[in-house]
Amino acid sequence: MLTAIAHPLRLRIIAELADGRVHVSELARRLGMSRPLLYMHLDRLEKAGLVTGQLELSEDGKAMKYFELVPFEVCVTAETVVQALAAEEGDGTGTQALDTEEPEQ
Repeated sequence: MLTAIAHPLRLRIIAELADGRVHVSELARRLGMSRPLLYMHLDRLEKAGLVTGQLELSEDGKAMKYFELVPFEVCVTAETVVQALAAEEGDGTGTQALDTEEPEQ
């Protein structure tokens, strides 16, 4: 997960989703990026378990994709950085280096 949140554009996506779910076209407009580029970053965040997407149908039958954050916390230590680097070198993603935890209620 460390490498999933390390990219500045993905941090901006997380910040935009902090207030609630957003339609993908609106999110692209807010961030000033193309939808294909946005989908690439959303896919990485979704695989890391940080966001979730939901497809809905509008009243006129159009498919509408919404994304929202999944509750998570990140604890970064020297060991998690070493694990992230090792995972990135091993499989090219590094997404399994940190665990996500839901905040306690």
